[in-house]
Amino acid sequence: MNYKKSIGAISLVVAALLLGGCDMVLMDPKGAVGVKQKELILIAIGLMLLVVIPVIFMAIIFAVKYRESNKSATYRPNWAHSNKIELVCWTVPIIIIIILGAITWKTTHELDPYQPLVSDQEPVTIQVISADWKWIFIYPDQGIATVNEIAFPAGVPVNFKITSDSVMNSFFIPSLGGQIYAMAGMQTKLHLIANEPGTYKGFSASYSGHGFSDMKFNAIATADRQGFDEWVQKVKASPKTMDTMQAFDEVAKPSMNVPVTYFSSVKPKLYEDIIMKFGHEHHKGHAPVDANNEANHSMHMGNTAQAQESTGHSMHMSHNAHAGAEE
Repeated sequence: MNYKKSIGAISLVVAALLLGGCDMVLMDPKGAVGVKQKELILIAIGLMLLVVIPVIFMAIIFAVKYRESNKSATYRPNWAHSNKIELVCWTVPIIIIIILGAITWKTTHELDPYQPLVSDQEPVTIQVISADWKWIFIYPDQGIATVNEIAFPAGVPVNFKITSDSVMNSFFIPSLGGQIYAMAGMQTKLHLIANEPGTYKGFSASYSGHGFSDMKFNAIATADRQGFDEWVQKVKASPKTMDTMQAFDEVAKPSMNVPVTYFSSVKPKLYEDIIMKFGHEHHKGHAPVDANNEANHSMHMGNTAQAQESTGHSMHMSHNAHAGAEE
């Protein structure tokens, strides 16, 4: 018995130490979308605790009251049913599900990743390309590209246009909120905004091969536009360029632990060309993509309603792949 108690105590200590290293980043959001997602999580937890807490207390009370040694408890060996208990057990969960469903439906549409965020600031557009095993970012308005680092001013909406040069992946910046898939030959979108300056961690949230755990990047929210412009000038000072598809293919080759890399110039419409090349491959193989079936199958892993929304919006991308990428 002492041995078992010691094992139990050690297990609790180890569990506490492991959990102590967890970063509750979702509960400390730094972006407008993340704040709303936190509110939804807390509301959902509160509604579910309305059932969980009473059940826990009743389990303790029943165990104490009807213990074998309590001779004063009522003994009813033939008891089998109570309409009052049935009413409570069915009515309360149904009401909670209705309330939670209504809130989730409303919030899901409010947080639609394809819906631009309302702001009087001019947004920054970043084209995101998932590769093995790194993130390649293109700034079409600034004519630059980076690997594993992005920057944008705090308080300014960021319009992400996302695709993949390899297998399906998932783009996620937990502090700012939102997670969405990157799929070859298709485009998905994500709109985020940082409420305050800082450097936030981004990563791949979907297994995509041997080096996926190294697919991490920094999202730098500068204090103002001037700070962002200074970062852009630093990127433009790089001697490296991505002026051809061959140069991009060289960067996109499978590699791990890729350091932050800047490219002072980038081939016009490179992002669109990357989407188009997968459309041509499908066409040559006489197997056109059914985006409806393929995307729905890809999204079955049960991410959030937000990811499901992104699937529906991304459908049009494959249908128009041969005519050109969106926008």
